[in-house]
Amino acid sequence: MQKPSVKESITGTAWKVNCKMTSHRERIQACLKGEITDRTPIALWRHFPVDDQNPETLAAATLKHQHTYDFDIVKVTPSSSFAVKDWGVEDEWKGDAEGSRRYTKRVIQKPEDWEKLPVLEPTSTHLAGQLACLRSIKQSLDPETPIIQTIFNPLSQAKNLAGNDLLLEHIRKHPEAVMKGLETITKSAVKFVEAVCEIGVDGIFYAIQHAQASMLELDEYKSIALPYDQKTLEPTKDLWCNMLHLHGRDVYFSLLRLIDFQIVNWHDRETYPSLTEAQSLFKGAVCGGLRQDSLTLEFPDQVRKEAEDAIKQTNGHRHILGTGCVVPITASHENYMAARKSVE
Repeated sequence: MQKPSVKESITGTAWKVNCKMTSHRERIQACLKGEITDRTPIALWRHFPVDDQNPETLAAATLKHQHTYDFDIVKVTPSSSFAVKDWGVEDEWKGDAEGSRRYTKRVIQKPEDWEKLPVLEPTSTHLAGQLACLRSIKQSLDPETPIIQTIFNPLSQAKNLAGNDLLLEHIRKHPEAVMKGLETITKSAVKFVEAVCEIGVDGIFYAIQHAQASMLELDEYKSIALPYDQKTLEPTKDLWCNMLHLHGRDVYFSLLRLIDFQIVNWHDRETYPSLTEAQSLFKGAVCGGLRQDSLTLEFPDQVRKEAEDAIKQTNGHRHILGTGCVVPITASHENYMAARKSVE
């Protein structure tokens, strides 16, 4: 390895420059420290419909994806229902372009149903299956490649149990009942996150879906959801590669002052803030720069142009190239390769 040199950033701050990095872990850790890396890190993830209904096939699909594209972070992406199926919900894949499944049975119909939810143990069928999948990936993956497990926050899980419209109605008309349900969901989530941490992951991908203006007011989110987020995240405080995903538009980016993450991911091409603005608001690394549609509807040249623009916005500093959410399952291999080669 060449001896690190020092390069001045445009702000006049001295950054360490490691001209040759030997692993994905080293590159990501340098990025998170604010050091100039040998190249911009990249991480793209997707759903694997059908495969995601079995721990072995999801593990195999995830590993094949990584072996094909050699990304700097492996995000394990089960269907959202994995966290709530042990409560009795049902879903099926109807050909959604993102690979998401459609819920066909909910378990919350009346306000009192929230109080009937039992606490789930990590040994529950579907939670245990996801842990088995994660262990399999961990055992087969290069140990120098960071791995992060998707965790849906308690309010997102509540949405999947009730449906979003009914959840919002209950929040406004029967908040105490919803709070009791969220307490149970959070206790279950904490137990699962603790089991995830025991496997030896590098971080979690924490998905928040209601921290956007079209869903809840900021003060509503802070009072209803934030305390449960903070409890769910307690077991992750010693992990070094936690990524927050703020889903949707007009997201409440200011929440990053109240919960601790090393990386933030959001739809930066579609909503405030831009990558540049975000770096002035957040001390960690930003993950984004590519539109989901670019990887499915555009030619490789456009993918490269977006990647180059994102790297220019961030000056190659504290930035991981990615999309605002999952890459649609219809994305072409050529566009994946265009994104991957854009950082070389």
